[in-house]
Order: sequence, then structure tokens, then C-alpha cells
Amino acid sequence: MNSQSPYPARYWHPTDDGRIQCDLCPRDCMLREGQRGACFVRERQGHGMVLTAYGRSSGFCIDPIEKKPLNHFYPGSSALSFGTAGCNLACKFCQNWDISKSRDLNRLMNEASPQAIAAAAKRHGCRSIAFTYNDPVIFAEFAMDVADCARALGIATVAVTAGYMHDQPRREFYAKMDAANVDLKSFSEAFYHKLTGAHLQPVLDTLVYLARETRVWLEITTLLIPGQNDADEELTNLCEWIAGNLGNDVPLHFTAFHPDYRMRDLPPTPAATLRRASSIARRVGLHYVYTGNVRDVAAQSTYCPGCATPVVARDGHDITDYRVTSEGRCPECGAPIAGHFAAADSPFGTRRVPIALHG
Repeated sequence: MNSQSPYPARYWHPTDDGRIQCDLCPRDCMLREGQRGACFVRERQGHGMVLTAYGRSSGFCIDPIEKKPLNHFYPGSSALSFGTAGCNLACKFCQNWDISKSRDLNRLMNEASPQAIAAAAKRHGCRSIAFTYNDPVIFAEFAMDVADCARALGIATVAVTAGYMHDQPRREFYAKMDAANVDLKSFSEAFYHKLTGAHLQPVLDTLVYLARETRVWLEITTLLIPGQNDADEELTNLCEWIAGNLGNDVPLHFTAFHPDYRMRDLPPTPAATLRRASSIARRVGLHYVYTGNVRDVAAQSTYCPGCATPVVARDGHDITDYRVTSEGRCPECGAPIAGHFAAADSPFGTRRVPIALHG
């Protein structure tokens, strides 16, 4: 692929004052010639918009699917993972800021067509391709083309995203996806405005759309930041909203913050905070609640909602026992375990394997 050939982007329209407006996400960036959107990778050139990151990546790795995190989408399988540069949110606590905040497209040294990416996933035995490290919303056209090529080879695609997207592109994007983990960063509009430069409602709209109008497997992650989004009242409201609007079977991951980017003055999230949040979620009635970024075997395992039997035991991203039946049920009481399951005779484990795509 010739990286010098600009790829025409979709989701924009001209305005009366001579600018063009990007219609991909609620930022609605207004651009004159040569200007880039807040995401950095969508640029006005001439009378249109181009996606400067198309066919380019900051690197390719094979990860356990649990790292996304997805605990109910073929546990133990591997995912070919990649991202580009940039992001359409401005999170002050970003844990991948070296990629998502990058303004250097020269770091995108790995070039590959959608066909080559899908072929590499097939060659390496990956069940899925994960768009991750930064938000695939901003390189939607590239991700959708990869998804089409992957589907032709029987490979699933996974979006790891903040869910900040307008309705029409959201419908077209998720028609190509098989699973998603959406960051619900807080249940507070003030938090979103102050710490991410975005708004809460569009994220809630994405979650409702996914749960009610698609067959995309959905899991949610909330990074708990001390003193910012970890109060009992907010956590209760968040969990009650999930139960009432998405259902009790949507897995929820509470993950630990570590000081990074522009929020280095706060302490790491105590394990006790994660346990407290998990207790609130279970009390509200959510069936599958997990913790992340800490070692907690009990809180990272999957339990039958009917009889509490551990059906998938995990130590971090490593599966130590797998008991879900081939029909996706508990072996003890026969209750269904929500998700997508298959035999996990040879789980991928905790490895993270960088690969050369054409190797």
C-alpha cells in the first residue's frame, strides 16, 4: 500500500462558510484546508476529507482476548491486535497516551492492507482481530474494510472503544463488528466534560444501541480513579442504569487506575475500591462483574448466575480451569452462561506476541 496516496474519508458535509464538518463523532469538527480534526487522523484536503491513518499501524501484536478485556467472547482465544494514532477524546488519565495522543504519523511504520491483516490473523491462528490501543472510531473506514476481509476468512472482529460516535456511522460501523468493549468512563456528565473533553449521553446512546439493536457481543469497562468516579452513589447509579437499560448479563469490568499522562498526582486505585465497586454491582443484580489491572483470582473468574459454580477460572489473563459446556451452559445446573464459547483445550494464555505482519 502506498502511504502517500490519501484515502478518501466518509462522514462529512460542506458548510455554508466554506468549511467542512466531520460527522463521525459528536465533536463535529469544522475544518478549513489543511486542518485536522481533534482526532488528528482526519484531515481536510481540497474539497473533501482524508483518513491519514488508513493502512498504517503503530504495530501488530497477538494478545489474549481477555486483555481487551473480553471474558465472554471465546475465552482463551487469541486476537491479532493493532491501533493507529490519535483519539477523539482528550482523557487526562489516558493509560495509552503514547499512542492515542501521538501527533507523529511517522510512528505508524507498519503498513498493511485490510487483506494482509486478515490473512495474517488466519495464518497465526487468531480467532479475532481487535481494533485497540487507540479508538477505532477515528479510523472507522479502515476498521470496517479489515472487518469485511476478516469475515470472509471466518475471523471475528472486536472494537475496543469509548463509544463516542454519531448514529449513522455507528450503525454502519457495528454492522461489521462481532464484539465490543466500551469504556463507560463515568456516570457523570461533569466528569466527561472536565476529564475527557466529551459528553456522557452519546456513550450511553452507543451502549443502548448495541444492547438493543445489534447482535454484537458487548462488555463494559470502567476505570476507577480515586476521588473522581468511585463514590458509592455514582457506582450505584451506573450499575442500576446498566441493569435497567442493557440487562443483567452484560459483563462489567472495574479496572484500576495508575498515575499517568496528566493525572500523575493521584494514587493508584486501591484493591479495596475495586472490591467495593464489585459488591455494589452484584447487589444491584449484575451477573458478571470483574476487576482488572490487579491480581485477584476470585474477582477475575466467571461464575454461573444460577448456582455460583466457577465455570471459567482465571489468574489475570490466564485461564486455569474451563468448565462451560459446548452449548454455553453451566455443567452443574445447566443454566446458560451469557456470551460466545467454544472448547478451550489450548488457551492462548498471558502471552503478548509482537509480529511482523508479512512474516
